[in-house]
Amino acid sequence: MWTAELYDWEPMPQYPGHTVWGAIDFGGKIRMPKGRYESALIITSHPVQSKKDLETLKLPDPITSGRIPLAMGFARLQAEHGLPVFFSSRSPFTMAANICGLENFCRWMIREPDLCHELMRFALDHILNVLSYWIETFGAEKIFVWMSNPNESNQVISPKHVAAFAVPYHLLYHAKLKEMGIRRFGLHLCGDQNLNLPLFAEADPWPHPSVLSFGHEVPVEVAARYFPEDIIFGNLDPTLLQTASPRHIYEQCCNLITQGIQAPGGFILAPGCGIPATVPPVNVFAMTKAVYDVGWYR
Repeated sequence: MWTAELYDWEPMPQYPGHTVWGAIDFGGKIRMPKGRYESALIITSHPVQSKKDLETLKLPDPITSGRIPLAMGFARLQAEHGLPVFFSSRSPFTMAANICGLENFCRWMIREPDLCHELMRFALDHILNVLSYWIETFGAEKIFVWMSNPNESNQVISPKHVAAFAVPYHLLYHAKLKEMGIRRFGLHLCGDQNLNLPLFAEADPWPHPSVLSFGHEVPVEVAARYFPEDIIFGNLDPTLLQTASPRHIYEQCCNLITQGIQAPGGFILAPGCGIPATVPPVNVFAMTKAVYDVGWYR
């Protein structure tokens, strides 16, 4: 909260367990980051490593398993400070890949697709079970659901596989969100998802307006064209924040604002993913400075 006040940013604190969602709740092993350039938790052992392991896989307890107690503690802090209570998850596709490891999951998509669907059903059921716990604790009206889907990027899989495996579970997920009374939703389409944009636009799974976050690989004007009813969120390259000069960051942000202000659904300037831990504070302020100078609707 102090950091948001210092840089005059909208406070959006989240519990930072995103890289291990799925693996840790289902009993996988993780480790803390090592070294200055590791800013996230690392999976060291996946709970499912073979088809045989899947035969004995069970849904975790949605209250006590893995990182859930810590995430709930953080959610209670959000509620105490009058913030929206974030419920964060990976997509069912990405969580399923976390359960068995991305290499296994990609191999099974080709050789044994039924295993992938079974894992995604496990993932979807677990996500919804934990969300039910959040709703029982805080009420659906106070919850902002946030999802990310990095394993669906075209740096990993083709749009053909996104259509066959990932999109159907987005549709199931949003049908359940509507049924559960959730009305506020955001999605970080992580990485290069340019070839996936037509698929999501046609499926149209989320309510409007939702907040759609994009990495620097997806141009702001392209995102706005595909999703005119949604708020485009992004998408300064985090590498620039870590390595570029404040002047260069300022100029890039001014350019992004100039593009984003044309988005019919609205635009929020933000990094294209998380802010690296080693970013100089002056580079963060360069984003705020760009907003002060050019970031206003008239």
